[in-house]
Amino acid sequence: MASRTRRHGPAHRARAGSRRPRLPLRLLLPVLVLVALMAMLMLRGYVHSEILADHRVRPPAATDQVPEEILGGGPVIDTRGGRTDSLSLPDHRLVLTFDDGPDPTWTPKVLDTLKKHDAHAVFFVTGTMASRYPDLVKRMVDEGHEIGLHTFNHPDLSYQSKDRIDWELSQNQLALSGAAGIRTSLFRPPYSSFADAMDNKSWPVTEYIGSLGYLTVVNNTDSEDWRKPGVEEIIRKATPKHGKGAIVLMHDSGGDRHQTVEALDRMLPDLQRQGYEFDNLTEALDAPSAHTRVTGIEAWKGKAWIFLVQASERITDVLVVGLAIVGSLVIGRFVLMLLLSGAHARRVRRRGFRWGPPVTEPVSVLVPAYNEAKCIENTVRSLMASDHPIEVIVIDDGSTDGTARIVEAMGLPGVRVIRQLNAGKPAALNRGVANARYDIVVMMDGDTVFEPSTVRELVQPFGDPSVGAVAGNAKVGNKDSLIGAWQHIEYVMGFNLDRRMYDVLRCMPTIPGAVGAFRRSALERVGGMSDDTLAEDTDITMALHRDGWRVVYAENARAWTEAPETVQQLWSQRYRWSYGTMQAIWKHRRALVDKGPSGRFGRVGLPFVSLFMVVAPLLAPLIDVFLLYGIVFGPTRKTILAWLGVLALQAVCAAYAFRLDRERMSHLVSLPLQQILYRQLMYVVLLQSWITALTGGRLRWQKLRRTGVVEAPGGSAPSRRVERDDRRPVA
Repeated sequence: MASRTRRHGPAHRARAGSRRPRLPLRLLLPVLVLVALMAMLMLRGYVHSEILADHRVRPPAATDQVPEEILGGGPVIDTRGGRTDSLSLPDHRLVLTFDDGPDPTWTPKVLDTLKKHDAHAVFFVTGTMASRYPDLVKRMVDEGHEIGLHTFNHPDLSYQSKDRIDWELSQNQLALSGAAGIRTSLFRPPYSSFADAMDNKSWPVTEYIGSLGYLTVVNNTDSEDWRKPGVEEIIRKATPKHGKGAIVLMHDSGGDRHQTVEALDRMLPDLQRQGYEFDNLTEALDAPSAHTRVTGIEAWKGKAWIFLVQASERITDVLVVGLAIVGSLVIGRFVLMLLLSGAHARRVRRRGFRWGPPVTEPVSVLVPAYNEAKCIENTVRSLMASDHPIEVIVIDDGSTDGTARIVEAMGLPGVRVIRQLNAGKPAALNRGVANARYDIVVMMDGDTVFEPSTVRELVQPFGDPSVGAVAGNAKVGNKDSLIGAWQHIEYVMGFNLDRRMYDVLRCMPTIPGAVGAFRRSALERVGGMSDDTLAEDTDITMALHRDGWRVVYAENARAWTEAPETVQQLWSQRYRWSYGTMQAIWKHRRALVDKGPSGRFGRVGLPFVSLFMVVAPLLAPLIDVFLLYGIVFGPTRKTILAWLGVLALQAVCAAYAFRLDRERMSHLVSLPLQQILYRQLMYVVLLQSWITALTGGRLRWQKLRRTGVVEAPGGSAPSRRVERDDRRPVA
C-alpha cells in the first residue's frame, strides 16, 4: 500500500518526461474516421475495377508452342498434373455458359428463363460482381447451376505475373466462398475464345492454371450476343450443326442483355424438342461436381469479405447521395444568399432609407475583459473617438495581468471600471448591463477596436421599435498572415454575406460578440446573458427571436478584431464556437413545435442553422475525399473540371461579398489554398465538436493570448508590450 502513495523520484520523472507524445484524441478520432472513409472508398474502387484494374488486351500471337492436340481438341482443357488433354461434349449435349456476371438486372432474368425451361448452365463469375451481388451467386448454386471462375478484375492474364494470377484466382474464390459457401475447379480466362485460338502467350497461362488444379473451359460455339446482332442471329450462332455437342458462350452482364434473354426463351424449347439436353459441364462430361463445400476459417474469411464489400457499397452509396444532397443544398444556399444579400444591400443603401427616427441618445458600451492587458488600451481609445455619445464600462473579470489598472491609469472621462472575481463572460456582461445608465447597450470584446462611426451606425436600427438587437460587421484586423487572410475571406463571405441573407429571412442566428447592440428591455425579458452554452452570443440571439424581437444587420457598423494567428489558437476558438452552437441549437429545440414568433424561428431559423452550420460542413469533406479519389483513380479530367466549377462558384460568391463590403479583391488570391487547407481544419474541428457532444463531454472556456496589433483603419500605431510566448494559447 505504501508504494501506491510514494512520490516518484527524479529518475522516474525523467523517464516520464522522455515519453513520446501521444496523438491527441481530438486529432485521433477525426483521422480514424477519414482513414475508415478512405478505406471504404478504396475497397469500393477495387471491387468496381477502378483500382488495380488492367484493361490491356494482347493481340493474337504465334501458335507454334501450343500442342496440336490442344489446337485441334475440344473446349475443355486439362493441364492438371502435367497433363495435356482436351475434352469435347457428347452429341446433343449443350452447356450454356454465361460470362462476366452476376448482373442485378439481367442475371435474374436469365435464371428465370433457365428455370422456366428446366435447364442448367455454367456461370463464369468475376470476383467483383460476385462480391457485390452475393445473393445471385447463391441463387445460382441453389437452383443447381455450376459456377466457374472468371478472375476477380477481368484482366488479360497473359500480361500478368504468376503472383497476380494467384491473387486474381484466390480473390475470386474468396468472393465465391463468401457468397455461396463453395469453391470451384472450373476456370475461363478473360478474352478467351475457341481452343484453336490458344497461342504462345495464353498457353503458358493455361498450363499454370492447370498446375493449380483448375480445368480451363473455353467454347466452341459463340453466340456473339455482346454485339446485340438480333435474337435470330444469336440463336443461329449459338446452335451447333448436325446435332453436335458444344459449349455455348453467352453473357449475362456487361450491358443490355434483353436479346440474350429473348433468344434463350426461344432457343431452349426448340432445341429440347430436337433432343438437346442442357446440363452443367460436369453433368455433360459425367464427372464429379466442380463444387467443393467451404468450411471453417475459409468460410468465415469469405463471409467477412462479403460483409466488408457490402458495407463499403452501402456506405459509399449513402455518402454519394449525401454529397449530392449537400451539394444541391449548398448551391441553392449560394443562389439564395446572392439574391437575398443583394436585396438587403439595395434596401439599406437606397437614398432616403431610415430605420426610423434617428437615434441620438447616449448608449452604454460594455467591454468584458479577462487578461486583455495587450489590447485594452487600443480598445478603449478607439471608443473615445466615437462620434456618438457613449459611456464605457470595462468589466474586469478577475484578470491577473493588470487589465483594470491600465484602464484606470488612462483617466479618461466617461470610462468606468468594474472589478469582479472570475465568473465568465456572460456574468461579466450581465454585471455590465446592471450598471449601465442607458437603454441601449453595445457589447464588444476586449481585443476589438471600433471606428469612430461604429456605435452610431450600430444603434440606428433601434429607431424601429420592433428591433431588439443589431449585429455589426466584424472585420479581421490582422489579415497580413496567411491564416489571417483566410479568416478575412471567411468573415466577409461566410459571416457577413450570411447575415444579410438571415436579416431578410428574419432568422439571424448570431450577434457577434465583437460588435453587437441590444435593447435593454429585450435583454431583461429573456433573462439576460446565459452561461448554459459556450456560445452566449448565439444563445441570446435565438432567445430574442423566440421572444418576438427582430434582429438585424448593420453593415456600416464595422469593428476590427484580432483573429487567431496560429493553428492551435484557431482550433481552440472554432472548437468553442461550433460546440457552443450545437449547445444553443439543442437548448432552443422546443422552438420547432412552438407557436408564434418562437415557432417561426424554430421552423425557419433552426433548420437553417442546423443544416448549414452543423450538418452540411460535416459532410462537406466528402467533396475533397471524392476529389482526391477521382484524381488518382477516376476520370481525372472530369474530376478536376468539377472541382474547378465548385471553386468558381465559391469565387463568384466571395467576389460578390467583397464587392458588397467594399473590400480589395486581391485577398481572394489565397481562396483556392483556403479551400484545400483551411476548410479541412474547420471540418476536423466540427467533427471533434460532434464527438464531444455525442459522448457527453464538457468543454472548458478557452482564452487565446492576444498580441494587441489590431487598430481601426487610419488610427495611430498601437504601442505593443513584448512578452515571451505571447502567441501561445492558454486555457
